[in-house]
Amino acid sequence: MGDDASRRQAVLELEHVGFRRDGTRILDDVTFTVRAGEHWALLGPNGAGKSTILAMCGAVAHPSSGIVRVMGEQLGRVELQALRRRIGHVNPRHPLTSPRSVREVVLSGLTGSVELPPHWHPTADELALADRLIFALGLEALTGARWPTLSQGERGRALIARALAVDPQLLLLDEPSTGLDVAAREQLLETVDDLERTHPSLASVLVTHHLEELPATTTHALLLSHGRIVASGPVEDVVTSEHVTRAFEHPIRVTRDDGRWAARAVRGPRAA
Repeated sequence: MGDDASRRQAVLELEHVGFRRDGTRILDDVTFTVRAGEHWALLGPNGAGKSTILAMCGAVAHPSSGIVRVMGEQLGRVELQALRRRIGHVNPRHPLTSPRSVREVVLSGLTGSVELPPHWHPTADELALADRLIFALGLEALTGARWPTLSQGERGRALIARALAVDPQLLLLDEPSTGLDVAAREQLLETVDDLERTHPSLASVLVTHHLEELPATTTHALLLSHGRIVASGPVEDVVTSEHVTRAFEHPIRVTRDDGRWAARAVRGPRAA
């Protein structure tokens, strides 16, 4: 991993990052680097600081201390709107309320807006791009389907297509399995896994606190607790029973089968 990884372009760099809100420390001395083609998971209990890190990755929040570079641009020294247009963001709580079609939702990725701007009309090339992404994500039968009629899983795949419309170098996935049943979750994770083949240089950061929601193609992980790093690096070194137990402050046994993880509480003598 060493020499090959060091030659790959750094897409995201956090150096000794701290963040405080209303005098409360949210993050403390967070350092890690995401390189092209790597797929990171941010793991930890609720309140660990995962969402704050993801906001910095998306050039939405600034650190209180330390340095954040996104695609080589340091936050605080770059025009944020231009930078955000180079980042794909998948949020299952996408705030669309109007009955837009799947094609229109995907096209909104090109405008960087929830709703399509008034008087904006896609070019023939942009329409073709949207249709290619819809096909690649297995949504061709739903091209004209309206947002309110889609299942949560169909919405998730549409949002991945929307994020890919800008041909991003960095893809952020904010708890993408939220609200999905088991079948829809597995279909979504298969879609995420396929990005390794269709977009080999794409870097991604996925936030979750459920190990079962980690895609099999996850390469690295950052495990957080109380705003500090418990472990960071290759996923097989980070997602262990010892580290997960420390982060969640509860005895947890971690297993991995066919590239997927699972976590179970260790039963104490009284629970036996």
